[in-house]
Amino acid sequence: MPTTPTPEELIARARAMIPILRERAPTQDAERRLSAETISDFKEAGFFRIYQPKRWGGYEMSPRVFCEVQMALAEGDMSAAWVYGILSVHNFHLALFDDRAAYEVWGQNQEALIASPYSPGRAIPVTGGYRFSGRWKFSSGTDHCNWIFLGGAVQREDGTMAGFDEVRTFLLPRRDYEIVDTWNVVGLKGTGSQDIVVNDVFVPEHRVHKQMDALAWSSPGHAYNPGPLYRLPFWQVFLRAVSTSAIGGLKGMVDDFVNYGRARVNVVGSQTSRDPDAQLAVAEGLAAVDEMKGTLHRNFAAMEAHVAAGTIPSTEDRMRWKFQCAAVPERCHQIAHKLFRASGGAGIYTSQPFGRAYTDILPMGNHYANQFQVSGRNWGGAMMGQDNADRLL
Repeated sequence: MPTTPTPEELIARARAMIPILRERAPTQDAERRLSAETISDFKEAGFFRIYQPKRWGGYEMSPRVFCEVQMALAEGDMSAAWVYGILSVHNFHLALFDDRAAYEVWGQNQEALIASPYSPGRAIPVTGGYRFSGRWKFSSGTDHCNWIFLGGAVQREDGTMAGFDEVRTFLLPRRDYEIVDTWNVVGLKGTGSQDIVVNDVFVPEHRVHKQMDALAWSSPGHAYNPGPLYRLPFWQVFLRAVSTSAIGGLKGMVDDFVNYGRARVNVVGSQTSRDPDAQLAVAEGLAAVDEMKGTLHRNFAAMEAHVAAGTIPSTEDRMRWKFQCAAVPERCHQIAHKLFRASGGAGIYTSQPFGRAYTDILPMGNHYANQFQVSGRNWGGAMMGQDNADRLL
């Protein structure tokens, strides 16, 4: 059995891939999906095993290791880091399912990958499971996956859909769904986030996971995967997978701008290195990256301390953590905008990296999980005496 790498080794492997990912990014953007070679490189480096249970060949490492790897990959290509984050966090989720689901996915192939999305389709209860149908958008990296997680709301006997308490995640094999090529977008072009269609397939009960079990720390997988990783708050782990790429992407953009600004002289003879707006944008970018990474590590350290103590984090803490997570893409976009403006006319050419970095950070803030206004208003309102309205904490 191969030796488990240290966190430092995994992060070093990710950093070593930065120039390779930068070289591949234009081709992957043009093809609107990651190459099989990139996914193979991630597998060979062991990145997908960070969240995978040890009993299935994984490493069961801290989210802090996962996030450092994702941020490093994003310095090379945000599309690659985004897909890595989405597919990798699904290994964390599968560990919460009935163990029969893990046997189906990893029993024959421990490198099998799972796509998503989680927005709800329609699930009709039948003997032994559900009849399941729907159409979903934004299935990132789906061409490289053997399985998929799809959200579903349970249909009542009167034909109406049940509320949040009856929302589930359904696990389907590749034969049970269709991938529809729709990914023509302005940013994150290389993620291949296609549509998914399911037409009345049967999903057995053991391949279904209740959202309420995740929120109540009572998932069936805990009996088989008792490690502290799987006791962390589900949504706090999941949400970081769809915001953290922005931090690495901004760091890469700042580094590129520093190298560019040292040498650039514009058409009227002014040096970018002497431009006060450029100087301030670099300082803000470096400070923001440092602060956002520090917050990320501090928050996960607090969650891990709760697991070690056998306590549950307060609702107030989880509201704060969620807002700090969701606000990342917006803050990165604001600084990326300043850097892009300071790059001047020469910065708009595709031969420069600034346009791609800017347009990759921009759509991250459009993801449902990164609506920082919603989580911020909820947190602020709760601090002033209003009821907490957010279940996904």
